[in-house]
Amino acid sequence: MDHSHALINVLPNRVWSINAYQPPIFHFLDARLPLMRRYKYLIAKLLFCVSLAAQAAAPLPSPPQLAAKSYLLMDFHSGRVIAKNNPDMRVEPASLTKMMTAYVVSAELQMGTIALTDQVTVSEKAWRTEGSRMFIEVNKKVLVDELIKGLIIQSGNDAAVALAEHIAGSEEGFATMMNDFAIKLGMVGTHFVNSTGLPHPDHYTTAHDMAILAQAVIADYPGEYGLYAVRDYTFGGIKQHNRNKLLWRDATVDGIKTGHTESAGFCLVASAVRKNMRLITVVLGTASDKARSDQSQRLLNYGFRFYETRKVYAAGQKVKTARIWMGAEQELPLGVMQDVYITVPRGGDEGLTTEFELIEYIQAPAQLGQSYGKTRVKSGTEIVAEAKLVALAKVEEGSFFQQARDSILRYFE
Repeated sequence: MDHSHALINVLPNRVWSINAYQPPIFHFLDARLPLMRRYKYLIAKLLFCVSLAAQAAAPLPSPPQLAAKSYLLMDFHSGRVIAKNNPDMRVEPASLTKMMTAYVVSAELQMGTIALTDQVTVSEKAWRTEGSRMFIEVNKKVLVDELIKGLIIQSGNDAAVALAEHIAGSEEGFATMMNDFAIKLGMVGTHFVNSTGLPHPDHYTTAHDMAILAQAVIADYPGEYGLYAVRDYTFGGIKQHNRNKLLWRDATVDGIKTGHTESAGFCLVASAVRKNMRLITVVLGTASDKARSDQSQRLLNYGFRFYETRKVYAAGQKVKTARIWMGAEQELPLGVMQDVYITVPRGGDEGLTTEFELIEYIQAPAQLGQSYGKTRVKSGTEIVAEAKLVALAKVEEGSFFQQARDSILRYFE
């Protein structure tokens, strides 16, 4: 049972077939209808079931082709990439950079090195920074809380520089912190030289890396993430609107960030939630503000219409039991540390299998959370989810007699 490669009670089979679908009423009628009527009835029944099978086997439409330099559609929970074009092409991030700026600020808040009530003295450099602004004034004191809102909602370059200087002493030092976080997140195609996204030859990213960052922004600091859905913010008597037009167009969208320079074009990283499924889109290098919104909406609609995300295993759930030797117990319960999700075409359960890869010989003592292998969910030959299998219980070394017994059993295996 433990070695079964079928997804039992996890991914219910929705593939209809003639043999699989036999409602009780069919059995009752089959034996009681006159011969000719029974033939007609069986033909109708056959056509009905074939029709259901055809619907289930309907081909998946190709993703929309967008007028953008690069783009990507990814499921937040599973990390599966549903659609992409030039996802690893080096591009300018423009103000999408501020997602990382805000991420670093959130990390510093969590560590306690700064506080929302800190008062930041605005430097001349911050005040003079070109591009979009929240209009802070030189030598004036502004709360970190206000600067974060100016950064995320108003996309203020001046706010970005002020926060960078407050945290690292200089924008250059802050950029080093940004790159350190990028490395930790696995953003291998990204390099930052400033906190704003103003053009620089060595300031670049990729659509894939922006999706990774978006995933981290949502997952790691959910409290701060709520600011990305705020439609406007007023500072110093100046009210500015969030530039993400999807916040007005689609009620399921709750972020994330726009970006634009003449060289980068119009960019948008968006995220939306529908029926417990969250998708992330990255659209880079479109021709206009309207185009980036339209193209992002197309990706979101495609993903929600034709795909679904399911939880395969819950954190702490027993997935498998393994034999443990020389221990006080003979069985070791194994599970996963975090929820495991898969994203598949709607109704596309056919061909899904699970595999387990365990350490061949497990010997006590076993520590809670210690890894002893992995589990994979596959669609055909493609791995759609993978997770470590860890001990869900602690198993101490067995007594002398228990260890002697296991030594004998191992010898005769």
